[in-house]
Amino acid sequence: MVVEETITYTSGAITRPHIPGQRTAPPAATPLEHAVRYTQERAWDVFPGTWLETVGGVPRCACGDPACPAPGAHPSRARWADETTGSATTVRRLWATEPRAAVLLPTGRAFDVLEVSEAVGCLALARLERMEQPLGPVTSRPDGRMGFFVLPGAAAKVPHTLRRLGRSPAAPDLVIRGEGDWVAAPPTRLGARGPVQWAREPNAANRWLPDADELVPTLAYACGREPATAPGR
Repeated sequence: MVVEETITYTSGAITRPHIPGQRTAPPAATPLEHAVRYTQERAWDVFPGTWLETVGGVPRCACGDPACPAPGAHPSRARWADETTGSATTVRRLWATEPRAAVLLPTGRAFDVLEVSEAVGCLALARLERMEQPLGPVTSRPDGRMGFFVLPGAAAKVPHTLRRLGRSPAAPDLVIRGEGDWVAAPPTRLGARGPVQWAREPNAANRWLPDADELVPTLAYACGREPATAPGR
């Protein structure tokens, strides 16, 4: 008998809550400590982004744009790739300038990220774990998006896999973050919405990332079950 997972809605909105096995980072850990940990424990490159400043009791992005779509959680300059580093020493120097800076990870190097809505991500995560499918780290953002870490090269594989499954590459609520792109990592805060969290944190068990082809069938299935959500940062 096939057991289907369900997502609960309240007044048309996702009831956030339970992402199976979600763990949050230690509350005392600072952006610097997280950034150092990513470079030392995962050999990931990182770079600092913008940060939040409180103005009149309201958190605002340091970029100065009152309508910033990702307050405190985006690159601070156009040439952000010049600041990426895998050196813990350099990380300490970069964050010494602004300890509140977002922790951002360049994609297309050690990993790509398959990003979907939270409804799709929760459904896919439950199915993948029930099938005992190997998983990499998974992020959960406070704006209702989830990111599945996979091996680099996803952009070249995902469209072909979707066509093989009989799906249009343009149809699913699936965004590929690859070469030249980036993602926000915990404990980066997205304005007043809250912090990015690990739905599946990086650990020894998921050091070896899955190929995108291993996750796309389940993600595509979940996309077909849930209403599309406009991709965003």
